[in-house]
Amino acid sequence: MSQQTGDASSPRAILEARGLCRNYDELVALAPLDLTIHAGELVALVGPNGAGKTTLLMAAAGLLEPSKGTIYINGARAGSLRARAATSYIPDAPALYDDLSLNEHLEYIAGLHGAEDWSRRGQQLLERLGLAGWGDNLPSQYSRGMRQKASIALGLVRPFSALLADEPFDGLDPSSRTALVELLQEAAGGGAAVMVSTHRSEVGELADRCLALYDGELAYDGPPNEAVLAGFVPDAEEPGS
Repeated sequence: MSQQTGDASSPRAILEARGLCRNYDELVALAPLDLTIHAGELVALVGPNGAGKTTLLMAAAGLLEPSKGTIYINGARAGSLRARAATSYIPDAPALYDDLSLNEHLEYIAGLHGAEDWSRRGQQLLERLGLAGWGDNLPSQYSRGMRQKASIALGLVRPFSALLADEPFDGLDPSSRTALVELLQEAAGGGAAVMVSTHRSEVGELADRCLALYDGELAYDGPPNEAVLAGFVPDAEEPGS
């Protein structure tokens, strides 16, 4: 579910970074970066471990303060109330409340963001992700893969203009990975700007655009192709960033 984005012939910018930089003492996690992602774009963010993928996503989600530069979502500075309202973030490690069932999680997140018809949407997401019948269960009863699918459902049940997902395919079975690709494509097709970090080459090939980070720098920005994916998305690599 995404918010209205305007004329598809001239898509507007949803995420804009200018001179974005993040340092940890002497370590440069993200070098000065200029980046624009438009409404309707599905962007695969690739790169080896430590390349800066998670740093970029967390800065865009407003969870990490830039050392220098700026990043805006829908024209509002990342981390502001306006930007947070427009941004849905799916972290690499699911964050769930132990005392709430999944249905209660869905109701809570949807209520926070004024999502309409959340119950129908939530049940559709659970069915597509292979969690039908598990909505009344607590997270402690879920496997790792089920927790990941629950986190994805929470990220998609609310309205958003920007969807940021950090390695969301980790822990998923093949059918759930296929369902997630379809959901991401639908979100972009509905007008959202979607950026997903991944180490899976098949996902990058389904994106509209590929961004490759290496040692915190933007090493590639363009259409996905086999040469790029071979250089930055080794399938044998362990997940993480």
